[in-house]
Amino acid sequence: MVSSTENRNRPSAPILSIRHITKSFPGVIANDDISLDLYSGQVHCLLGENGAGKSTLISILAGMQQPDEGWIEAEGVKTSISSPRSAMDLGIGVVYQHSTLISTMTVLENLMLGDTGHITLDTKGAKARLRELGELLGSPLEGSALAADLALGQQQQVEIAKAMWKGSKVLILDEPTSMLTPQAIADLEASVERLKKKGLAIVFITHKLREAYSMGDEISVLRHGRLVKSIPATELADSTEKQVKDAVLDAMFGEDLEAVGTKSLAQELSASGNAHHLRSPKSFSGTPPALVLDDISSHDSMTETPVRGLSLQIHPGEVVGVAGIDGHGQRHLAELVAGQRKLAAGNVKLGGKVISGLGVRGRQALGIRYVTDDRLHEGIVGDLGVAVNLVLKRIGMPPFWRFGRMNKVAVDLEARSLVDSFDIRTPTLHTRAGTLSGGNIQKLLLARELTHEPRVVIFNKPTYGLDLKTVSRVRAIMREFADGGGSVLLISTDLDELVELSDRIVLISSGRLVGEVRNDSPRTAELVGELMLGPSA
Repeated sequence: MVSSTENRNRPSAPILSIRHITKSFPGVIANDDISLDLYSGQVHCLLGENGAGKSTLISILAGMQQPDEGWIEAEGVKTSISSPRSAMDLGIGVVYQHSTLISTMTVLENLMLGDTGHITLDTKGAKARLRELGELLGSPLEGSALAADLALGQQQQVEIAKAMWKGSKVLILDEPTSMLTPQAIADLEASVERLKKKGLAIVFITHKLREAYSMGDEISVLRHGRLVKSIPATELADSTEKQVKDAVLDAMFGEDLEAVGTKSLAQELSASGNAHHLRSPKSFSGTPPALVLDDISSHDSMTETPVRGLSLQIHPGEVVGVAGIDGHGQRHLAELVAGQRKLAAGNVKLGGKVISGLGVRGRQALGIRYVTDDRLHEGIVGDLGVAVNLVLKRIGMPPFWRFGRMNKVAVDLEARSLVDSFDIRTPTLHTRAGTLSGGNIQKLLLARELTHEPRVVIFNKPTYGLDLKTVSRVRAIMREFADGGGSVLLISTDLDELVELSDRIVLISSGRLVGEVRNDSPRTAELVGELMLGPSA
């Protein structure tokens, strides 16, 4: 849905202006003299790697952070956004990447909660506002529906309604398509177009260039905290998608572009929700499975839906992707396989042998490894050095421990080899692991879990929150492991990632597997999306 030249014509005056915004934190300048103009009836797409400064800029506009230098102008008047309340009063609404809805409340209750911290008493007025916003978004909102029962696309529509509840002039959407099905993305695009026509200024943050090109009226690129490229409406209207892609790639990576690989980055940037099938179809018929989950269930939990009667097989060399709304049993599934959570029923088999009674240590010894999504708290011990974290799962084992004491020479030798092999960027081997970037922590986890004869690896959201270069590297590592005969259980909320890497994709809902799609056609993403929408779609 490429915006027309007419749509991309700039209004005469900005509704919101960012002037010379600078924000520093210890050791880093997050925003460095950034100036931008936002216009009514236009979508301003903001691109940049993780760490480029996008999140900090959003937090300043949302009143969560205060700039060290610079100011904001609302319709030409210099103003201060001192708090989230003042941002709302200025008509700035933010829809964050992850849901802020209270799952146990209804749609209407979540909206009435609003910015007051309590449910107001004007139910009649709230229902009228709900109908009004539903019409504006082109998606009727069922006020009595529980937030927990909504599909991701529906949740996002409610999040937008929540951001606009008190009336918005500027709407900020933070990577809104990262977890959506193709149909939900199309619905979102239609809603954005409706909001444009109503005169809203929209900031659309994305990693996907095709989305930026098709939906944006202007594009800005941040790098290392600075605004390094702006493509105004007039230039964007006269440019081809390839021209825009090349300009954005150059702005985002500059001299680093050749080193990280133009092709892989272009694929990442160009993805749009209709992910291309990049893996060659494989046949596993007649091959004994490496891992068998036989009617497994987990015990009830207060934090996540338990697994119920789940059966699944994974063959050597196979990547099985798990799709679904976050919180529907994915973590329980990962922990049941890894041995971190006790089975309530069923069996886990590895190489035909029942291993249900083994804990984490026993399963690790047999080659089952788990790359957790909680890198900082569960994946590493932040106060320990990089070298120790790399051998953390082998504490007490030779050659790293002798006579009850750590063999520092052996540990450092192993760590140096892994740091070099996995390109872990660390000042020293003894730098506290918790001080590394998210991408380097993830590479540390991969180095630790993918060495010493792994057979089955569970990856839980392995590229979440990583920059494009690291995403490309992590996915290549996963592909290499599977192509070498390893078995992969890939849990992800990124549909593009699942389609790119998986041989087949299963859908989990309310702790149960409810469908499966072979990744052997260009329609894989569409078919998974249909499963996520359910039989009534």
